[in-house]
Amino acid sequence: MAELSVAQRAVLAQMLERVPDRVLKTLAGAVAQMPGERAAALSIMLADETIDRRRRAIAFAPLLPMFQRRPDGVDALTFPSGVLPRLWKAASGKEPELLLVLDDYRPIEENPKMRAVADRICVAAAAAVRDTPDIVWPVGGDEAVRARGLDELALCFDLAAMARRGLLNLPDLILRPTGDQLAELRLLIRDCAEITTDGGPRMLEIMFAHLGDASLILRLVVHSSKASAKEGLLSESEMAGFVNRLIAEVEARVTRIASHKPGAKADPGPGLRADIAWCAETLGELDITLQLDPEGIWGKQAREARERINKSLSGTLRSLDKTMDRLMPSKAVKTAGRMTKQAPDLDAEAAPLEAVQAAILQLTLLGALRTAAQVFGCEGLRVQLVQSVTERVTTWVDLVIEAVNAGEAPDQRKSLAMVETLAKCLLLIEATDAARTVRRRAGAAGARASLDEERSPRAA
Repeated sequence: MAELSVAQRAVLAQMLERVPDRVLKTLAGAVAQMPGERAAALSIMLADETIDRRRRAIAFAPLLPMFQRRPDGVDALTFPSGVLPRLWKAASGKEPELLLVLDDYRPIEENPKMRAVADRICVAAAAAVRDTPDIVWPVGGDEAVRARGLDELALCFDLAAMARRGLLNLPDLILRPTGDQLAELRLLIRDCAEITTDGGPRMLEIMFAHLGDASLILRLVVHSSKASAKEGLLSESEMAGFVNRLIAEVEARVTRIASHKPGAKADPGPGLRADIAWCAETLGELDITLQLDPEGIWGKQAREARERINKSLSGTLRSLDKTMDRLMPSKAVKTAGRMTKQAPDLDAEAAPLEAVQAAILQLTLLGALRTAAQVFGCEGLRVQLVQSVTERVTTWVDLVIEAVNAGEAPDQRKSLAMVETLAKCLLLIEATDAARTVRRRAGAAGARASLDEERSPRAA
């Protein structure tokens, strides 16, 4: 089979630039098993691309997360992912002989030579952005956005070497920083401000890209200045943008939480729980880290966000009793004379789909509030509802199991299916012990019912 032509190599090289890292590894393994000269040539190209990306990850490590959007959706300084491979090619191509230094097995923080080469490539990247912007970031789309992006990209690479040093202390800075580490951070912010007027916030922007939990940036903002913990001073500083973005995302998620309505077709599950937890963690971090003025802009916004969440969740959860009635149909039965009591209506039709969906939504909300209710101010309502639901379900299930064991259930399979649905409901509010008990009793009743069914033909 003929070798790959120049044109084919060029096309394949462009395609490989767009392949995600995880796909590249899988593709390399698959091509390695294929016979033929073209497969061998492609395998070599894949190996070269893998090495090149590893070098790029080392050299561009301080800014690498900025070439993709934050997973949590919080607004942040980012650049198009397509710019990354073009910028790397422009920066690394000037002195290709230095790239071999990046193949050292030692960590870069323990290898001064590797760190020097990586910083040199970042300086070359900043120059490439300024000298060849059309190659690094081709013209297209909103020209104003592109121009601002090019300016930000060059300025960020100007700070890359300093960011590489500062990021070494990032884990400690968000946990228990020492006095020396705080001094180093403030010195770093001051040095960045000498390079460019907004160098301090830009350095925190770079660090922000490395934080999985967006609210932790508040700790860095406060550590960056002794006066930053006070809302009045911080709101007027250049660091205020980080707090504004977090509050904006809280408000967006509060709106999303309130948009979930009982009976919705989509399963609210993971997304709803994630939004509630994220809002609780962020609002809690604001309370702990900043001295919010109750009458200040941020203090009012945080209070309003809590009130909106509390109102939305309370309104939905207060109708939970009626929703559970539809999952546990009951009827009045005579006990003695005119006296009656409520008992499970095992002749009733199964609950409609919308009733089940409404219950899932409300119980998911209730379960999601377990660690967040105190922040939102509805812990009392949560505890009351969890106890009420657990007691109602276990009482109703006990009566159903007694009916099944006594042979009084018209359709034993249907009755036990209703019990299983309620066990899943208990799991949604994390009443795991009660759910386990319900399932154990239902399993025993089901085994007994099956045995009775096997014996009945013989008795006949």
